[in-house]
Amino acid sequence: MPTHTETRMMPYSADQMYALVSDVASYPQFLPWNSAARIRSRTRQANGSEVMEADLVISFKVFRERFGSRVTLWPAMRKIDTEYLDGPFRYMKSTWEFRDAPGGCEVDFFVDFEFRNAILQGIIGVVFNDAMQRVVRAFERRAEVLYGRTR
Repeated sequence: MPTHTETRMMPYSADQMYALVSDVASYPQFLPWNSAARIRSRTRQANGSEVMEADLVISFKVFRERFGSRVTLWPAMRKIDTEYLDGPFRYMKSTWEFRDAPGGCEVDFFVDFEFRNAILQGIIGVVFNDAMQRVVRAFERRAEVLYGRTR
């Protein structure tokens, strides 16, 4: 499966964007194709990170699948790493990184995944780049709701 990498300038602080993306439980309120979220566990680590295990339910056309992931939050570095645990994927990993910049922050997003189901993989393969851009735009719109329009 192709990967998606995107860097965006946002008119919000790196801390604000980090807080928005790390709030996995709120994803169903604004993220396309995400119909439910449940945090299984949260554990603070000695290295300053926090590991969260979460279930998300994705709904796309006639498909509805739950998948589990391990989300490692790195607040000091403003970085979020996600890796696949169980569900409909062969593999999945993503990374978000946030850096303060003049006028806001720079956001780096990377995702790579492949579904086990060939039909679902075929559907998402056709619209992959558009789908990933819609996800990123959903986070942008959520930032406007939470932090106000700054443009």
